[in-house]
Amino acid sequence: MPLHFELVTPAKLVRSEDVHMVVVPGTEGEFGVLEGHAPFMSTIRDGAVQVYRTADSAPETIQVRGGFAEVGDRGLTVLAEHVDD
Repeated sequence: MPLHFELVTPAKLVRSEDVHMVVVPGTEGEFGVLEGHAPFMSTIRDGAVQVYRTADSAPETIQVRGGFAEVGDRGLTVLAEHVDD
């Protein structure tokens, strides 16, 4: 089953898609999120969010600056202060 991933900034919804896994640059270290992950919330540091569309794909990298990540029943939401284009 896929993981629903959303990437949001104060200005807009950047991404909303189903993916295999996302690796997030948490302030306490990077963490990976798959479908069915336990609910939690973390602050994020400046760095790269890595999005794996399938189990065997290379990651797409999205640079973010600051914010929060929340894992819940609906998937993973990253609320970034800024996303580099």
